[in-house]
Amino acid sequence: MTDKRSNTLTARATAAVPLIPLSSKELNKWLKTQGKATTAWIKANGFRAKPGTFCVIADRQGEIGKVIVGIDEAAPLWSYAGLPRRLPTKTYSIGTKVSPAHAEQASLGWALGSYVFDRYKKSKKKMARLVWPEGANQDRVKATRDATFLVRDLVNTPAEDMGPAELAEAAQTLVDAHGGELKVVVGEELLAQNYPAIHAVGRAASRAPRLIDMRWGTEGPQITLVGKGIVFDSGGLDLKPASGMKLMKKDMGGAAHVLGVAKMV
Repeated sequence: MTDKRSNTLTARATAAVPLIPLSSKELNKWLKTQGKATTAWIKANGFRAKPGTFCVIADRQGEIGKVIVGIDEAAPLWSYAGLPRRLPTKTYSIGTKVSPAHAEQASLGWALGSYVFDRYKKSKKKMARLVWPEGANQDRVKATRDATFLVRDLVNTPAEDMGPAELAEAAQTLVDAHGGELKVVVGEELLAQNYPAIHAVGRAASRAPRLIDMRWGTEGPQITLVGKGIVFDSGGLDLKPASGMKLMKKDMGGAAHVLGVAKMV
């Protein structure tokens, strides 16, 4: 992945601001190791180390010295996900020893929190960066990040630009990249090959329905994933409240998730 969304995780930087991850039950123990000024500042800000919260502590020059981050010990991923957008735009590193599992969740949370959908309007938001924590499996984090971004991009694209053909093109891109096989059954051929339900759902549309069959790999047990990929214009007669119809583009989320899993695998 080469877009800017992959750049919020970076190699080690000498001037990175330390992040101190603490759960609510660890906070008081940590404060006992700090000076009176830090303890007073933490208390004055009402910081309780609730997951997803943070407290910036200045150094003697008035610059950002470190940031205390509240985390959920059981699932630290989401405690980090909001930080790229909310922290001052600097480079940070985890300043305490954490387990490999924590390092990986921190990296993934940070990466997922940096997602932007900028196909139609470029984002000017600059985000904070995180030095890869020691122990994180970078390949696995990158694979999960890229797969998740693919799913989000597909779901966020409006139906005008995400029809059956475009969904098939997304599958073709994966097949071309990873050496798989792709078979697409289109229009009336669906009836000939005994897919009447798919044909019935899409036959009234101007864009022909299709079955997208993607295959990869020859070893191990055969696993088949099926994802619903209904893509349509939500204009016309609203059988649901208009506010609900706005989100009906998500009806192809099942197919998007299958493509995301395929990309990750």
